[in-house]
Amino acid sequence: MSSPPDPWPAPSRTTPVDATVRLPGSKSLTNRYLILAALADGTSRLRAPLRSRDTELMAAAIRTLGARVVDEPDGDWIVEPGPVRGGADVDCGLAGTVMRFVPPVAALADGPVRFDGDPGARVRPVGTGLSALRALGVEVSDDAGRMPFTVHGRGHVDGGLVEMDASASSQFVSALLLAAPRFEHGVTVVHRGGPVPSEPHIAMTVEVLRDAGVMVDDAEPDRWIVEPGPILPLDVVVEPDLSNAAAFLAAAMVTGGRVRVPDWPHHTTQAGDHIRDVFDAMGGDVALDRDGLTVVGPDRPSGLDVDLHDAGELTPVVAAVAALADSPSWLRGIAHLRGHETDRLTALAREIAKVGGRVEATADALHIVPGATRAATIHTYADHRMAMAAAVLGLAIPGVLVEDVATTGKTLPGFPGMWEAMVDGVHAP
Repeated sequence: MSSPPDPWPAPSRTTPVDATVRLPGSKSLTNRYLILAALADGTSRLRAPLRSRDTELMAAAIRTLGARVVDEPDGDWIVEPGPVRGGADVDCGLAGTVMRFVPPVAALADGPVRFDGDPGARVRPVGTGLSALRALGVEVSDDAGRMPFTVHGRGHVDGGLVEMDASASSQFVSALLLAAPRFEHGVTVVHRGGPVPSEPHIAMTVEVLRDAGVMVDDAEPDRWIVEPGPILPLDVVVEPDLSNAAAFLAAAMVTGGRVRVPDWPHHTTQAGDHIRDVFDAMGGDVALDRDGLTVVGPDRPSGLDVDLHDAGELTPVVAAVAALADSPSWLRGIAHLRGHETDRLTALAREIAKVGGRVEATADALHIVPGATRAATIHTYADHRMAMAAAVLGLAIPGVLVEDVATTGKTLPGFPGMWEAMVDGVHAP
């Protein structure tokens, strides 16, 4: 067995960063588009999609189930749908969208479809989605609501009413909505439980469905109705990934510098757009114009009290900035992050403490008190967001080493090179 690579020396900077960083496409949008393209009535083109481990796993999953996915020289994906076939194995890696979005599609197959992934994936919650499929008459064999599991497709799904508690992940709702136009009676999903986290992701799902001509009624809170019917082929340009942009914008916040991200959308359902309000509250000068988003950082960020329930994926980077702020912070509404790639609340508390911060992790919040900083080796827990947060800490704290920075390839291949170019003041073309 080969030894793990040496930790990555995170670049530090004693002067303000000044860079323009061009981000690849959104993971959340890319994977939703891939699912719809696999079920559409004709050939689709996804322009400027994200190419990362999560999206390549999704492309491989729909190929396995019968779609043809063509890699174009310019990076586009051409997707030709085909009959959904069984007798297949789907590798989910650590991708929540694959392990949750693909099973309802597999229920349309003509035989069994087996799902498994990385060891860490076997502790991520999937039981709610599997129970929802059973409620629709789909046979599922599983290990107490965890992977590995098998969906026994019968070539069709009747559809109808499903009641579920989606308080662990909004992806359980999105998964059913995306496949529902192919169910004989569509689907009505009713959420019964605590607040659904990351609700902007459900709004994103509804918007991409409507863009494909699907009838969706979301007028009533916690109730979504998708009518059966055609799914129009897609020809879409994928927006930049705004959650991945957060780390680069954070570089401006912690160095008093300036970072610009071109092509930031003026209308978006991406939860990552919330970073504009967060960094504004922390003292940044945040400006969105026709060409993109620019953040100019303060001399030192201010602490804040913020609810990140709808944008939990921003928590690691915001926590890193909060650890370097001039006053304590509360990051609230993030209990669901305990079920992500790792228990992010516990992980952030442990790793920020290494560099001198004091962090209290409650059931659904982090209380972060900045302290005298010191060098440390940051563990990333095979979690791309933890690695990006570590890079932010290292920018302001000389001597930070980041274990397994390659885990950022889950959503942003080439992150270390992009980060180093930003620190060196290299502007994106």
